[in-house]
Amino acid sequence: MKKTRDYGTAWRILRPKSITDQIFIKAQRIRTLEEKQVSKVGEDITGEYIGIVNYCVIAMMQLDSTDETAYELAADHVEKQFDDKVTETRDLMFAKNHDYGEAWRDMRISSLTDLILMKILRVKQIEDNEGKTLASEGVKANYQDMLNYSVFALIKLGLA
Repeated sequence: MKKTRDYGTAWRILRPKSITDQIFIKAQRIRTLEEKQVSKVGEDITGEYIGIVNYCVIAMMQLDSTDETAYELAADHVEKQFDDKVTETRDLMFAKNHDYGEAWRDMRISSLTDLILMKILRVKQIEDNEGKTLASEGVKANYQDMLNYSVFALIKLGLA
């Protein structure tokens, strides 16, 4: 919301495929930092996981947008949409945690990163197939999973 107040809703210009690529860049950077254990620009992985969370929410908001949706949206409207997407995704997380017994707590952060990268590749394939799937969940479900994996990583890093 701070960036929305600074920049407006410039992200509205991004097509869903571009948002997927932004998430890919952030996840790939996390993986590189995990493997090399050093950052030449002095930033750690925390900001990248936060970026993935935000881009996933933006992607879900874009999926709900139409050609008639204005590029510039009021900050209070964006905040409500953002909160609605986060709440919906959090509720999904609680349901899955119940079924999976919070297995993420025993996972390595690097495994969460790999799962995010796998989900990104799935989304890219679905996008390349023009949204058509035979058996998989849709793009939105993958964004929700990536958001939740990022939150799990932030919790494991002691930041959420």
